[in-house]
Amino acid sequence: MGNRGMEELIPLINKLQDAFSSIGQSCNLDLPQIAVVGGQSAGKSSVLENFVGRDFLPRGSGIVTRRPLILQLINNKAEYAEFLHCKGKKFVDFDEVRSEIENETDRITGSNKGISPIPINLRVYSPHVLNLTLIDLPGMTKVAVGDQPPDIEFQIRDMLLQFVTKESCLILAVTPANTDLANSDALKIAKEVDPQGLRTIGVITKLDLMDEGTDARDILENKLLPLRRGYIGVVNRSQKDIDGRKDIRAALAAERKFFLSHPAYRHMAERMGTPHLQKTLNQQLTNHIRDTLPGLRSKLQSQLLSLEKEVEEYKNFKPDDPTRKTKALLQMVQQFGVDFEKRIEGSGDQVDTLELSGGARINRIFHERFPFELVKMEFDEKELRREISYAIKNIHGVRTGLFTPDLAFEAIVKKQVIKLKEPCLKCVDLVVSELSTLIHKCTEKLGSYPRLREETERIVTTYVRERESKTKDQVMLLIDIELSYINTNHEDFIGFVIRRGWLTINISIMKGGSRDYWFVLTAESLSWYKDEEEKEKKYMLPLDNLKIRDVEKGFMSTKHTFAIFNTEQRNVYKDLRQIELACDSQEDVDSWKASFLRAGVYPEKDQVENDESVPADTFSMDPQLERQVETIRNLVDSYIGIVNKSIRDLMPKTIMHLMINSAKEFIHSELLAYLYSSADQNSLMEESADQAQRRDEMLRMYHALREALNIIGDISTTTISTPLPPPVDDTWLQKDSSPPAQHKPAVSAAPPGRPPAVRGPTPGPPPANPVPSFGAPPVPSRPGPSPVNAYGSGTLEPLQAPPPQIPSRPTRVPPSLPPGIPR
Repeated sequence: MGNRGMEELIPLINKLQDAFSSIGQSCNLDLPQIAVVGGQSAGKSSVLENFVGRDFLPRGSGIVTRRPLILQLINNKAEYAEFLHCKGKKFVDFDEVRSEIENETDRITGSNKGISPIPINLRVYSPHVLNLTLIDLPGMTKVAVGDQPPDIEFQIRDMLLQFVTKESCLILAVTPANTDLANSDALKIAKEVDPQGLRTIGVITKLDLMDEGTDARDILENKLLPLRRGYIGVVNRSQKDIDGRKDIRAALAAERKFFLSHPAYRHMAERMGTPHLQKTLNQQLTNHIRDTLPGLRSKLQSQLLSLEKEVEEYKNFKPDDPTRKTKALLQMVQQFGVDFEKRIEGSGDQVDTLELSGGARINRIFHERFPFELVKMEFDEKELRREISYAIKNIHGVRTGLFTPDLAFEAIVKKQVIKLKEPCLKCVDLVVSELSTLIHKCTEKLGSYPRLREETERIVTTYVRERESKTKDQVMLLIDIELSYINTNHEDFIGFVIRRGWLTINISIMKGGSRDYWFVLTAESLSWYKDEEEKEKKYMLPLDNLKIRDVEKGFMSTKHTFAIFNTEQRNVYKDLRQIELACDSQEDVDSWKASFLRAGVYPEKDQVENDESVPADTFSMDPQLERQVETIRNLVDSYIGIVNKSIRDLMPKTIMHLMINSAKEFIHSELLAYLYSSADQNSLMEESADQAQRRDEMLRMYHALREALNIIGDISTTTISTPLPPPVDDTWLQKDSSPPAQHKPAVSAAPPGRPPAVRGPTPGPPPANPVPSFGAPPVPSRPGPSPVNAYGSGTLEPLQAPPPQIPSRPTRVPPSLPPGIPR
């Protein structure tokens, strides 16, 4: 009775297994189970049926088990079966159980030998079983048949590995006695996932079908390919017995008689047979649960903690309580407001690391998309110059103007400012689109109440649309304000003074020598003064018909020079046809040239060839008009830059004030009133079916976890576990090469021996501690009548007194009887 508590834990583990499967959620708990693995027709299904004492598994040739079967055996007074997919239905007739397994298998896999990793959950209650959880897995195969894919071998292998790789899974490796143990598919896969053999139990079936004169004594005594947990032999019913409906109880009695009467097995009959296997598995599963209790408890506790917060609101849940609905409505609206504000303003919790969202996207519209739209709206140079030219001519009328007209400048500026309306309105549209997406995401938390979510989204979106029209009106007002007054006194406006600075006029010594003057370049003239105070003007040169040419640097001069001349060959300054102006560096020369270019004074070479900014097909105009067009072009460029800067600054402020901040205020102060007026509270707070189901599942899982933790707490101090068997020579488990399985015993041995294995000549007696050829450490001899065998050269001989040398003989492999043929 020492393990009474543990016996109660096994059904609880089964309940947890069912609870998590029915909820459809993974608790990431590797619940202790026993997986039955082996090749096709190894007798796996017969072993399971012997446990239950009933015929209930599909039978036939080839692959019969095509889906994992999770079989939970529960000791109970009444005998019946239940399927997880047929809740509430009790199967008393086990022929119906077999039919349901076949039908459920075909439902997923089809009827032509297909396979599927989706398990079937079957629970069997019976007074004849011990509490066990076993998984019947498809037999390993090599060749595809029917609808099976060509890679059927690898698919089955992957399916098996899903179960047997878990540390909490015990492996029941089933191998028929009439095949070579070294080639056992079950031991092969167990060796891969459990190299220490800590969770592998060997089962040898079909002991009654071995050839006359052979037996599996060495295997069952754990001498040949030893396992830490050893081997247990069973005798199942033959196919003839199954077809003849031989009772399982009679078969178990026949099995017991077989072990008691067989000379090779009668000394260990108490450790053989299905009842002993049942008890051993029950104890091993109990031990395994005991060993995994600490980890299981910590996982259950972490799961419980993660559910605590969500379950808290469900514990005292009353669906029709009006006070609960009122409180929930207030909380939902409040949460919606907080989420909306956090997404706009930014927050440290639940930060999206995959893409921009909320306020960050709106920020990008303000400071990347909108400025880009303004830059994209560049002037059509050719069209702009044509417009300026017509404006100047139309303003002069019949008169010939001497100075650049202000009216032409204003007309062109206003036309360009009006073009700003389109990108400004587009900016508002982009922000509205982002807000609509944001509102939709914020209402996701209201998903439990579909009507509330729908109404909240509709009300807030409608409000944002209303604010959109007011925002657009305000944006249009901003543009109209810009159009109402052209401020040419703005500090950033270049105006008609294009440049000021010091330059040197190079004049020969005979005419007074070189002198430095303070130069002022405007849209109409070039003047120079005695100094920066600009009080004493030395000369003013009109820009009409002037051009620039390069001048080579003088031999002794350190300065860089360029010259201004009149295209009509008139004197420019006093009696000079050109004046040479010098700077300290070539950079200064280039900078001054650019300033002259803005004033309409071009280089000596043809303007069209050298100035790429001027289109080649600009219609012909006189030099004075050409310079005036260039001047206005530069002034318009400067002023529009000021307007763009102002609009870039005011647009985000306008949208934030009239739309975003206003929406936040509306959600906090008015949304609740709108919701109450739109529908009654009961309809708003009507739960979705999904939410109700989720709550039930959450509560079910929560209570299952609580119950599990309570029982584990009671059991952990009151149970006794059986110690793990001592280590055996497991070098064969850790190497790929395995020795053959059967052999013919020495003549002097009392029990009949096994058939001879394939082997070569034996030159002499083996040494006391032979070294295996594959590099494993030597196997120490043990005291007792049956020492552990050494194997290294492919043979297996008992370590007894040195026998005489045996001459080599031809290989002889015993023929095996086909299964189902009685002897």
